[in-house]
Parts: sequence; C-alpha cells; structure tokens
Amino acid sequence: MAVSQISVFLENKPGHLLHILNIFETSGINVRGFSTADTGDYGIARFVVDKPALALEMLRAQSCAAKESEVLCIRLPDRLGELARVIRIFAAAGINVIYSYTLVSNIIAIHTNNHAATEASLKEHSIELVSQDEISAGA
Repeated sequence: MAVSQISVFLENKPGHLLHILNIFETSGINVRGFSTADTGDYGIARFVVDKPALALEMLRAQSCAAKESEVLCIRLPDRLGELARVIRIFAAAGINVIYSYTLVSNIIAIHTNNHAATEASLKEHSIELVSQDEISAGA
C-alpha cells in the first residue's frame, strides 16, 4: 500500500525551500514528513503531504519542477532495535533501501528498489504499513 511522495528539484539557495512550503501553506496542504538532499548547486526536497494531488498541481502552477512517486510508510513500535529489525528483514530479502526519512511521530517513508517485495516482507513480519488515507487523516 504505497503512499504518494512529492519530489521537488530546486536551487540550493536560501528561500527556495521556503517558497515550496509557502505554496503548500497557502494551498492548505499539510506536510507530514520531508527530506532534503543537496547535489551542490541544486537539491531535491521530498514531501509526504495530506493532499498530494493538490500539492503537485499547485507546484506545477508555479512552474516548479516536481514529480509524484511512491514510498512505503511503516509504523514502528517505539522500542529498542525496531529500525534495525526492519533493515535486517530487508537485507535478508535482498532489498536495498535507496533512501528513507521519518514522518510525524513514528512513521518512516522508505523507497526501495522493489516495493512489491518490500511490502510482502513487511506483511510477512507483521510490520504495519500506513496508507495514504491515514497520512491524509493525520496518522
């Protein structure tokens, strides 16, 4: 059960991330989680939001270079070793985590090289997946 992620390509300069966040705020879009990574002069900001279709529409209306993709969101119990347990499961299944970041509370968005295998492994090990509806409702 994938969740929509919005990735925005932006210049690595003060105020550019704020510009994106202002678009979200004025459009009534709540950011549930985000990650930024730079590649020198430019960077990629990734967002999980409550209204991904509107976010993409509003970003494109402002000529922002943005795309929608899928991530899986996992709810982990707040106890020692849980993240290591999940990564151990992926390693045993030959699944590579390409990137990950945390969302509000204990929800983690993870993009892997094989979402179907990742989802199957998570279900097999009783690790809770979070749906887009839950993200939108403020999981």
